[in-house]
Amino acid sequence: MRLTRCHVDTALSPGVEITLPESAAAHLVRVLRLREGDECVLFNGDGDDYRARIASAGKREVVAQVLSASPVDNESPLRITLVQGIARGEKMDLILQKATELGVAGFVPVLAERTEVRLDAERTEKRMTHWRSVIVSACEQSGRARVPELMQPIQLGQVAAQVADDAVKLTLDPVGDSALATLATPAARLLTIAIGPEGGWSPRDREILRAAGFSGLRLGPRILRTETAGLAAIAALQSRFGDM
Repeated sequence: MRLTRCHVDTALSPGVEITLPESAAAHLVRVLRLREGDECVLFNGDGDDYRARIASAGKREVVAQVLSASPVDNESPLRITLVQGIARGEKMDLILQKATELGVAGFVPVLAERTEVRLDAERTEKRMTHWRSVIVSACEQSGRARVPELMQPIQLGQVAAQVADDAVKLTLDPVGDSALATLATPAARLLTIAIGPEGGWSPRDREILRAAGFSGLRLGPRILRTETAGLAAIAALQSRFGDM
């Protein structure tokens, strides 16, 4: 029987007892109805799964005893960073969730000329908290034991400083210079794909991307929506260079 996996943001090692964070305790005990003696799997993003048993389940706290650790080897050999023009509401959630399931290593949310979402400091903090929870939930479901990195939202003009110099940098373009079938294998297994917001990249955005070293990748003749484009590109790149 497959055990429930739950993320905890704390150090884990066999033999220790930990008081579960409120969110994890609520999910395991009040939602899933686990009781004392029931087992689950905890992970904290270090690459291991930790088999654990509920030692006590009180009204004020839930304590779990860590029984054993086992490494999880399901990370893609292709390290993909998704530079995503921030999309509205559920579209952004869908992108983060499905890209995590597809094995993305990191996310860089960007504000572009046609971005329809406006973020001040307070809204940014709330969005980051929510987005992290979406990513963590996708890791719980998909069996990943490493949580993709989520960068703070930046202006598109800052993107060059946020991606690895030796990464292959691509953005989808129906008339781009590169096709998937002829794309060379990334030498360092590092790849960054940039996807525009709902309104697409503006001419100025494309100039910024070109100056940052991004080239166009053709992925069919049709223009894809922002919530489709990144996922289609990631799946195709994983199929050609990764583990799908």
